[in-house]
Amino acid sequence: MPPYSGAQKQQIAQFVNFTQAKDTVAAKFLKSARWNVQEAIDAYFQSPQGGGASNSAINAIFDTYLDSPAEDPDTIGIDGAMKFFGDIQVQLDEVTCLGIAELLKSPSMGEFTREGFLNGWRSVGCDTLDKMIAHASDIRSRIPTQPELFRRVYRYTFPLCRMQGQRNLPFEIASEQWNLFFTPDHGGIAWNTTTTPWLDWWVEFLEARGKRPVNKDLWEQVEVFMRKTREDEAFGWWSEDGAWPGALDEFVEWVGKKRGGWRLSR
Repeated sequence: MPPYSGAQKQQIAQFVNFTQAKDTVAAKFLKSARWNVQEAIDAYFQSPQGGGASNSAINAIFDTYLDSPAEDPDTIGIDGAMKFFGDIQVQLDEVTCLGIAELLKSPSMGEFTREGFLNGWRSVGCDTLDKMIAHASDIRSRIPTQPELFRRVYRYTFPLCRMQGQRNLPFEIASEQWNLFFTPDHGGIAWNTTTTPWLDWWVEFLEARGKRPVNKDLWEQVEVFMRKTREDEAFGWWSEDGAWPGALDEFVEWVGKKRGGWRLSR
């Protein structure tokens, strides 16, 4: 492959961005410049502008985990996904697993598309298993300490775990995920404190309400509520006029009763 100047890489970037190197004119231009189309694309993506990762290398890794290469060459299924997680040293019962799913835009649990796999790993400059292992380890360390990352992964988990054709999460699945995200054992954040078993009480409260399905708004606001209670367990921030889901309004009153008739300070 010939060396590429900054100007040449800029030209390649323009063709990749606007024509994906499929346009006939673009292909002829590259050919006249003695550039192989795939090599040109790889050169672009190995440049800083392209994220520093090789398309072909990531695609090759993807291909090794295909469950049915002939029937579905662009999808890694459950068997391949489990092997891949094992190879990048990620356990299936840790939040990091969901962090990788969010990065690669998995359409459902245990499934990767070629497009999501390629775009995700390319965006963080990972085109070898060693780099992917290192990035997974980095995600593992950052999820509990970076609220924005935690929230992004947490919110992505809702559509990821939702059953096909359903708008809400079954209570059992939501409860399982809350126990993952809101305990430190598997890479989450501790919601239970020395004075209040928040997570335990929240699950107990919902069980008493009949284990109703959890909608998107409640799912997202629980994470916000969790952070608020960690900051101030006395609910100094709480307002009945706030736009909280009804279940959380009821939970606040329920907590007051659990505390022996404790009432909110208005």
